[in-house]
Amino acid sequence: MKRLFRIFTNGIVRENPLVTLMIGLCSALAVTTEVANGIGMGLSMTFVLLMSELVISLFRKLIPESVRIPIFIIIIAAFTTVIDYVLKAYFPDLSKAMGVFIPLIVVNCIIMGRVEGFASKRPPLDVIPDALGMGLGYTWVLTGIALVRELLGSGAILGVQVLPDSYQPILFFILPPGGFFVFALFISLNLLIKSRLKSAPEGAGAAALDDTSTAGCAHGAHVHGGQA
Repeated sequence: MKRLFRIFTNGIVRENPLVTLMIGLCSALAVTTEVANGIGMGLSMTFVLLMSELVISLFRKLIPESVRIPIFIIIIAAFTTVIDYVLKAYFPDLSKAMGVFIPLIVVNCIIMGRVEGFASKRPPLDVIPDALGMGLGYTWVLTGIALVRELLGSGAILGVQVLPDSYQPILFFILPPGGFFVFALFISLNLLIKSRLKSAPEGAGAAALDDTSTAGCAHGAHVHGGQA
């Protein structure tokens, strides 16, 4: 249980895909102008990541090495299509707001990095906490960035006015430069949390797990031509 918990928490702070590995940034910064978009994108990514890792882990010994990348992409695309249609059917406004970034989950190197560097080499018992941890780590950063940007940029959260009517919205936070600025603050916060965790005892094999995670994501970026 301790090992599984370590795998789960790895993606939340130590190997957070956004503020540590800094991959998948294009969609992250584009959709975080509103909290609803951040939550929707985070949960969508978590679903696709969990199902893709689980399926690939279950069939990892049956997938030929020579065609593993095309098979991985087909599996990821199948679950991306599922979440895309679900959003269009039940959350049309959210789907419209996120636009092309939901279909582009297929080529997000966070997912490709995890399925190639982790799920294709590990049993299902390991990939479930890995996917949930990476998904939660992705979601909390998206939601946090969106919370700051929407609050300061419009004075509201989830469309509900929070700040007084006298508040003058700071449009800078709605624009792309504001997204990069808030993202930099979250990188600093993550570094602070990691520095506090340094003194905590780490389980055996933790360093190897971190190396595998980083290598897998780097490989995913290479496969997609470095796309974020």
